[in-house]
Amino acid sequence: MSEQFEMIAKTFQGLEEILAEELTTLGANDIQIGRRMVSFTGDKRMMYKANFCLRTAIRILKPIKNFTAKDADEVYNQIQAIPWEEYLDVNKTFAIDAVVFSEEFRHSKFVSYKVKDAIVDYFREKTGKRPSVRINNPDVLLNIHIAHTTCTLSLDSSGESLHRRGYRQEQVEAPLNEVLAAGMVLMTGWRGECDLIDPMCGSGTIPVEAALIARNIAPGVFRKGFAFEKWVDFDSEMFDEIYNDDSQEREFTHKIYGYDNSPKANEIATHNIKAAGVSKDVTLKLQPFQQFEQPQEKSIIVMNPPYGERISTNDLLGLYQMIGERLKHAFVGNEAWVLSYREECFDQIGLKASQKVPLFNGALECEFRKYEIFDGKYKEFKSQEGEGEEKKETEGGYDASKPRERKEFKPRGEGEFRPRREGEFKPRREGEFKPRREGEYKPRREGEYKPRREGDFKPKREEGSFTRDDRDRKPRGEFRGERDSRAPREFRGNREPRIPKKEEE
Repeated sequence: MSEQFEMIAKTFQGLEEILAEELTTLGANDIQIGRRMVSFTGDKRMMYKANFCLRTAIRILKPIKNFTAKDADEVYNQIQAIPWEEYLDVNKTFAIDAVVFSEEFRHSKFVSYKVKDAIVDYFREKTGKRPSVRINNPDVLLNIHIAHTTCTLSLDSSGESLHRRGYRQEQVEAPLNEVLAAGMVLMTGWRGECDLIDPMCGSGTIPVEAALIARNIAPGVFRKGFAFEKWVDFDSEMFDEIYNDDSQEREFTHKIYGYDNSPKANEIATHNIKAAGVSKDVTLKLQPFQQFEQPQEKSIIVMNPPYGERISTNDLLGLYQMIGERLKHAFVGNEAWVLSYREECFDQIGLKASQKVPLFNGALECEFRKYEIFDGKYKEFKSQEGEGEEKKETEGGYDASKPRERKEFKPRGEGEFRPRREGEFKPRREGEFKPRREGEYKPRREGEYKPRREGDFKPKREEGSFTRDDRDRKPRGEFRGERDSRAPREFRGNREPRIPKKEEE
């Protein structure tokens, strides 16, 4: 039996459960969910498969030492005590990635320097020579994680982040991360049983990841290399066997549709889908969501509309109002999943979400909400909205008067208000007003009383709240964001990516 060891799969916050399910399917042992990570045990083959097959993992770490340290000197001593010839030699390069959450160690770069010094001094004392540090594409990538005084030193078996699949040729502004896109699709429970639609697909990340899931194509087939291929104990025959095994791939009998109103985004998505080898499964169309019509086949929508942060729009709230209108009228009998950031945006959709999942898109704490679009025949669905709430038989569960339990002014309906007759005064609520006793009333002096003219009355709202009357107003600059100008780095290795056989023609 092969040697079993502990590994850590890193991921985004909110995707831990999905990653644990993937590891269970892969055959990993001792799976434990943490914060932005899932630990598990397995052998070398499992480590190779985890890098090659997992869709929601960012990187796979192999811990080589756990220790406690209260200062930099203790870190240095613990690192220098490791038998480094098992992992490195003087002819190989290395780099260190430090993640620090500690009062004792305030600067991650300082920790990296101490680890580097310990490794270099180890080899210099034993051989008189030292390995070199290389930031980009090193032979061995190390990761040190410090939480308070608990330290874990690990080998990074992935190298370039696993979200960089290798199929993305170009990207639009603020593209969706591939790991997050795959996690969103997996979270819906969809595995290719019906059509899938992304009506705002941008560079096509959700359609591509959905096609790979539907056909069960491993995301690692497009990468040029992994960090473990440079390790001293790398088993090339074992990895070639994993790399070339397509026995788990399956046929996909439905379709994936990607729409966008940007010609540039449509062109970029076309290139990416072709590079991923899934052109037969994905149909792209230049179409704004306003023109979306009821699909003929049963479908599911997974979408990531603009939030007004990195991508701005002239009428953000109007956009989300339009999303709700299209879902209500052109997606009856299906379910839609929407990822967004602002509560007031969700309010404008005007549909009751049956599920809300917190997800982080970069640094933004978003929610991924599920909407089941029922027609007027599903009266029992309305009964699930909760006792004591006002129920209205409206199509699709749409209730324009109640956007997400926010308090707002409701003017009196026709016929509700009538002028008081003499002696008819009654308090509006029990205990709120008491009629004056005889002799308490004092008439106002001349000029003191001014009756309100029509239109004078303006109800107060809570600051920052948005009612349905606000949907045409442009927010005051709070949806502006800065464009991230950093371009992704490319991982360069010797392996040529494998295109799935069915797409070679």
